[in-house]
Amino acid sequence: MLVAVKRPPTEFVIQGNVPEKYINLLKKDYGSGVTVERDAKDDDDNYEIATEAAWYKELKAKETPGDNLRSYRRLHKMTQPALGALLGVSKQKISNMENGIIPISRKTALELEKIFKVRAGRFI
Repeated sequence: MLVAVKRPPTEFVIQGNVPEKYINLLKKDYGSGVTVERDAKDDDDNYEIATEAAWYKELKAKETPGDNLRSYRRLHKMTQPALGALLGVSKQKISNMENGIIPISRKTALELEKIFKVRAGRFI
């Protein structure tokens, strides 16, 4: 059974220095749902350095070596068994390190440094 519903109109608010050709494209597709605010300016007071922000510091404080290992493994599109094979350990040991059940040894951290090309300190 196919059910079709009419979607609500989409609205866009465009701020800043956007080329007219993009505004015209949006207006062509969405008509009156496009609002342009030309007076909006980027104000440096609205920005902050991410590493100095409270949310970043809070997130960083919760980060564990196992979390870093999992992140780098996934970033390199690697499975636990594949990483285990490179390190000469079982998939279960990789899982245990990622979950904080066992610590990551200095020797393993140095091997991870070579594999992922990041400082070993991220894993200790």
